[in-house]
Amino acid sequence: MQTPSHSIALGPRAPGRRCFLLASLLASAGLFATPSHAQAQTSVETAPRGTAIVIGGALKYDNDAVWKRIVDEAGGPGARFAVFATAAANPERSAGQIIEALQRQGARAEHIPVAPRLAGSDVAAAVRDPALLAKVSAAQGVFFSGGAQELIVDSLQPGGQPTPMLDAIWALYRRGGVVAGTSAGAAIMSSTMFRDAQDSLKVLKGQLRRGQEVDRGLGFVGPHLFIDQHFLKRGRIGRLLPLMQAEGYRLGLGVEENSAAVIKGEALEVIGARGVLLVDLSEASRDARLPAFNIRGVRLSFLDRGDRHHLGSGETTPSAAKRAGHKIDPRAPNFKPFFTQQPFLMDMLGDNTIANAMAQLIDSPFPDLLGLAFAGPRSAAAQASAGIDSELGFEFRLYKGPDSLAWFTGTMGGEDYTVLNLRLDVLPVRVQQPFYKAISPIP
Repeated sequence: MQTPSHSIALGPRAPGRRCFLLASLLASAGLFATPSHAQAQTSVETAPRGTAIVIGGALKYDNDAVWKRIVDEAGGPGARFAVFATAAANPERSAGQIIEALQRQGARAEHIPVAPRLAGSDVAAAVRDPALLAKVSAAQGVFFSGGAQELIVDSLQPGGQPTPMLDAIWALYRRGGVVAGTSAGAAIMSSTMFRDAQDSLKVLKGQLRRGQEVDRGLGFVGPHLFIDQHFLKRGRIGRLLPLMQAEGYRLGLGVEENSAAVIKGEALEVIGARGVLLVDLSEASRDARLPAFNIRGVRLSFLDRGDRHHLGSGETTPSAAKRAGHKIDPRAPNFKPFFTQQPFLMDMLGDNTIANAMAQLIDSPFPDLLGLAFAGPRSAAAQASAGIDSELGFEFRLYKGPDSLAWFTGTMGGEDYTVLNLRLDVLPVRVQQPFYKAISPIP
């Protein structure tokens, strides 16, 4: 961490995990067939000594800031990497591209052929192969490709039971090695993961089934932090919140594409092209009288590249570029907002909508802004035919808190904000279908 004078608290540190009553209520309502993550995680785990590098997907091979950092964390040039293209549709091609990117940074990387889609592969034998286990044991880092995260979990942890290969990866991690993963390789980093939940609105409407939308992850970031990927690009705030509430997570991290969170113990640093959304439910509440998902008092912070955060203390240190730029304090007497219009956002699950809304609100004179998440005419018809409430939508109210702050800089090639401590309420609403009608020509 940098000097404490630049550290900003994101809120009170929770003394432990939140009460798990919400998860129990959802389980009793039939959302989950097995005990929730929060109910299952009762023992205190020793924090791993290694470094987790969580990449939000769509990692460009010329993103030297991320590739170099992966190699540097494993010891620099000469570091050995075991590459797992387990999730990939074309494992050989994916592994080859990753190996080339790592080797450009001086690493020595090798494909570990544990992949159901690899021609002639016997996964059950490969995860017990002494020669392959020895290669992983001799490495300083592991890299998981993108693709289908369920293939990683089903290969390395079938039925929830760790294989010798997973044990070898964990041994590497515990002795101080690096576990990096992009897209699917990021999804497996938390103890619970989204298995296959492409439609965030369906998750908001209650479609969150264990073994289908949600499953066990591998847990490299520990039991208390939830990870989601492709986060801003695919508008995944709508699926993150229901899972965190149901599973009893206090902290969630949504990592954007071509960006990464470097997590070492409780220290987090953002690198790459964009940033991450940090979601804190320690002060959030739910109204059990409402018949659909709802939540109030979510704390949101957008951490940009170069920002650092301590997951334990809740303190954030903005990047040097931000600190040298413009500090935005809505309570300051000399506050001069840039945005002068209060938007109403029609698609809160759209591409980068939540991050853009946070920037627009913090740099405006307004206390809040509103938006909707709902099904359009075609998707509403499909949902209705599938037995899903097509008129159910959700109002997002984003608002300032007493500790909301931001920093802005234009020196990194864009209009870049770090935004801390905004609040969010999400409430169910009825959206009339069809939402609009065509205007008939005048005869």
